[in-house]
Amino acid sequence: MKNSSRFTLGIVLFTILIDLIGFGIIIPVLPLYAEGGLFHATPFQLGWLVGIFSLVQFIMAPIIGKISDRVGRKPVLLLSVICTAVGFWIMGAATALWMLFLARIIAGASGGNISTAQACIADITPADQRSKSMGLLGAAFGLGFVLGPALGGMLSVHISASAPFYFAAVLAFCNAIFIAICLPETLAKENRIQASQKAPLSEVFAGGQGIFISAILGAYLASITGFSMMTTLFALFNEKRLGYGVNQTGYLLAYVGILGILVQGGLLRRLLQKPIEKSLSAIGALLLVFGFLLLPFCGGAISLAAVLFLIALGNGFVVPTLNGLASRCSSSHMQGRVIGLMQSAGSLGRFGGPLIAMTLVKWDAPSHYGRTPFWGGGCVFSYRLLPDTHFFQREDPTS
Repeated sequence: MKNSSRFTLGIVLFTILIDLIGFGIIIPVLPLYAEGGLFHATPFQLGWLVGIFSLVQFIMAPIIGKISDRVGRKPVLLLSVICTAVGFWIMGAATALWMLFLARIIAGASGGNISTAQACIADITPADQRSKSMGLLGAAFGLGFVLGPALGGMLSVHISASAPFYFAAVLAFCNAIFIAICLPETLAKENRIQASQKAPLSEVFAGGQGIFISAILGAYLASITGFSMMTTLFALFNEKRLGYGVNQTGYLLAYVGILGILVQGGLLRRLLQKPIEKSLSAIGALLLVFGFLLLPFCGGAISLAAVLFLIALGNGFVVPTLNGLASRCSSSHMQGRVIGLMQSAGSLGRFGGPLIAMTLVKWDAPSHYGRTPFWGGGCVFSYRLLPDTHFFQREDPTS
């Protein structure tokens, strides 16, 4: 990779780090914030509150990807970060449950941050290096989840319940300024869609890569659905089963983030010296199945840390390799649309996961809170292990 590309990659990763710190701040806070205080959200309302962001993102992500293929990555990324900041600010100022929903809808409608950043990375990275670069993006995710949840827990405990949201809003506004000043445009004009071109999403599935992309989208949807089921209930599981507050949950999520950095920023890059993305994603899915099946049996910090290690390792193998494979099997003028579809599949999983989790948890007695959703999440991950899918049998069209 050329020095200019490395510099741009560093800026993109820093941008995503700041974005994920803001996003990570609210993870341990939002479920407890909405369940108590002014809002008194029911489990059904809480499932929709967590999931509505991703439902709107599911609709908007391919559209945003197509726009970025036409006008470039920088303006799309800049606008989405500004709208994210507005959403966080409304959430902090909310005095009624509908305001929380409004904030989540605004943030979801502009949620092109991650998919646009992935398209930036694809623009400047050779095809055979993209899974490694997506691994670095995963490491930025991990660092964001180290700092974000810990900050969220501390701000909530030591300042106020709404402080994490205001802090995340300020962080996002600062990130927008950084993008405007420092981020170069990564999509060359000759690779952009021209105004006269229709550029339908169906073009992504044309030719020999259609079955392969469909299989990747299915595997990604299953993975994100299962993982969202866990993250939706994690703070509530810790509170009801282990007696942990938001601070302890923040530290546990920071631990998961550290593991993500080590796996995606270090181990994965070493393993991907060979083209074994498909095998690594299958191994990751198997680790996630075991982790989710064991999670309800955790009775303290040591057992929980061990199970979270399996989950972090599995997730670190699955997500970057699937994103890398999707990017490799699409041409430069379709990167935004392909990654937008991946983001859309992920958004659908993040919408469905919370609703499924909050529906299944009703079956659990207080002493087994979270068992049914966690086991259900493990079953969802098993989709990736089916031996008769095209994903295992079809050769990568780029290999």
